[in-house]
Amino acid sequence: MGPGCTMGPGIILVLMTLLYSGAAYLKSEAYFNETAELPCQFLNSQNLSLNELVIFWQDQKKLVLYEFFLGKENLNNVDPKYMHRTSFDQSNWTLRLHRAQIKDKGIYQCIIHHKSPTGLVSIHQKDSELSLFANFTEPEIVQMSNVTGNSGINLTCSSEQGYPKATKMYFLLKFENSTELEYDGVIQTSQDNGTELYNISISSYVPYPDGMSNVTIFCVLKMKAMKSREWEFLSKPFYRVPSHPLPVAHQPSWITAASLITGIFLCGMTYFLWKKKKKQRAVLSNKETTRMEKEKNEGIEERVKIHVPESNDKEVQYT
Repeated sequence: MGPGCTMGPGIILVLMTLLYSGAAYLKSEAYFNETAELPCQFLNSQNLSLNELVIFWQDQKKLVLYEFFLGKENLNNVDPKYMHRTSFDQSNWTLRLHRAQIKDKGIYQCIIHHKSPTGLVSIHQKDSELSLFANFTEPEIVQMSNVTGNSGINLTCSSEQGYPKATKMYFLLKFENSTELEYDGVIQTSQDNGTELYNISISSYVPYPDGMSNVTIFCVLKMKAMKSREWEFLSKPFYRVPSHPLPVAHQPSWITAASLITGIFLCGMTYFLWKKKKKQRAVLSNKETTRMEKEKNEGIEERVKIHVPESNDKEVQYT
């Protein structure tokens, strides 16, 4: 070989390190507003001191998240959006990004330079992709005002603050004979401009199959989760429908209280009128008794007047 093809051991080591570092593409996942980890996977087979290294992470726009310069943190090159949001774990060469936001998702690079007598030499680079997730709130069913009667019901269901978009949302009907039916509807999705989290809702007319009773209705939301899994969220049981009649919806507490007060008032009025009527009957009875006794006394006096004997003077005169 000529002099131009000669490579020293140090150059060969650098090339092998770069080749190895680019052989795998790392993926990292985190929940919204929690801590994300951005790995570097530096083996440090030469046992290099941190005082000899320049370590930094940058995003896909080349904005610097963190820099460790020859044994000390250097904040001069850190972009303001990442300021005071990172921490370097020297034990496993990992950068922690705190309070991760949806807008933080994307590609990151860990780059390491070694300080040699001739200057800084790049010895390691590792790319990683950060994905963010946020669980939706528990789906909530609300009955629409235009109830359709015994044949079915109009419902809406909503869930908020999730990421990424939900993959599916529907109503699930479960019957007492273990039969299940699914009903889709009109789905509306919106995204918050600040957090970039999604809100989702569904509206549907849910019919009751003929001959079925004890129907329990759920709202089901499905979404992609970490580690390529799919999660399923269920609402609380909303409606349990006997065949006939339809169950009465829960009344507001003030209606219940008013009904109770009305019942007590009616009971009180009934008792008062009963007592009053009883007293009137007693008064009438006393009056009738008094009248009868008076008439009896008058009759006795009349009979006494009729049978009074003549005076003795007349008897002497006839003699």
